Amino acid sequence: MAEAYIVEAVRTAGGKRGGKLAGWHPVDMAASVLDAVVARTGIDGAAVEDVVMGCVMQGGQQAGQVGRNAVLAARNLPDSVPAVSIDRQCGSSQQSIQFAAQAVMSGTQDMVIAAGVESMTRVPMGSTATLFMKEGLGNYKSPRLEEKYPGLMFSQFMGAEMLARKHGFDRAQLDAFALESHRRAAAATQRGDFSDEIVALEIETPEGIVLHTIDEGIRYDATLESIGSVKLIQEGGSISAANASQICDGASAVLVVSERALKDHGLTPLARIHNLTVTGGDPVIMLEEPLFATDRALKRAGMKIEDIDLYEVNEAFAPVPLAWLKHVGGDPARINVNGGAIALGHPLGASGTKLMATLIHALRKSGGRYGLQTMCEGGGIANVTIIERL
Repeated sequence: MAEAYIVEAVRTAGGKRGGKLAGWHPVDMAASVLDAVVARTGIDGAAVEDVVMGCVMQGGQQAGQVGRNAVLAARNLPDSVPAVSIDRQCGSSQQSIQFAAQAVMSGTQDMVIAAGVESMTRVPMGSTATLFMKEGLGNYKSPRLEEKYPGLMFSQFMGAEMLARKHGFDRAQLDAFALESHRRAAAATQRGDFSDEIVALEIETPEGIVLHTIDEGIRYDATLESIGSVKLIQEGGSISAANASQICDGASAVLVVSERALKDHGLTPLARIHNLTVTGGDPVIMLEEPLFATDRALKRAGMKIEDIDLYEVNEAFAPVPLAWLKHVGGDPARINVNGGAIALGHPLGASGTKLMATLIHALRKSGGRYGLQTMCEGGGIANVTIIERL
């Protein structure tokens, strides 16, 4: 089977809800990272054969096929480039990478941009569901789902609490992990470790135009006391807003190409796709599936966790990476080395390609060879992608 290579990986700096990116329409934000991929690689935009755009809340300003709209808004892509928008919940743009890689590996396409976007300011989380509930049309839980899962709601908050209890993590441990996320993100920012992956966006301020290049959610002065003072979401539980991912606006993109495209366009690969895995499991606890998906991915790749130099495990909630580390026997020093979504934000549909950008650039800086990325997804699904830095 043909190989798939990543030749560029970029992201915007995260914006807090109502923060610096609130003035950006999500279509234009997505178009900006598409343009950046084309500009940085120097390719002819017409050579791009498809754009696969992850987006979870495909309503409001993210409706009407947001991926295609981003292509039409892009300055470096002609209208002849097609696009598709996909929703695999939090793993939407990680699945974009896997669809792009599968297209290249099958030989049906040579150059595909995998991307993701989410403006959680302009299209709030859950808004596409609550719109119809307000009109009396009910929610996603159909009669057949109710019959199979009576009285149970598919809630990520509930799943996070269940995961923490099952794997024996208390609030103190979750808060400590959250603090470390902020510390690592702050240190990475101060070192300039994100500079190669971030696409600067112009922000209008009363003082004039400024460039947004620093993730807005990092708490440089975070302490265990300040994190521990945040109210629990559920009385008697362990999850708070401080040890869960931050609501975030952002976009990201990865260019995936074939070996033929490398030669034809004179491109230098950053990484080779080594393994693509997606699995489904319990939709109630739901956030646990990355543990088992990683088992399968490593087995199929003929690897052990010790072979992986760096891991990006999405910090949807602190118990997810903690349970993952415990299950796979991972090294805490190798996980989310530049911080994670607790500090940097989780722009839903953009997080998959965002984490890939961070993972690739972290491998380049550290000299590591293999990287593994995974995240929990609504409905009890998980993607795992293993790459080899080149």
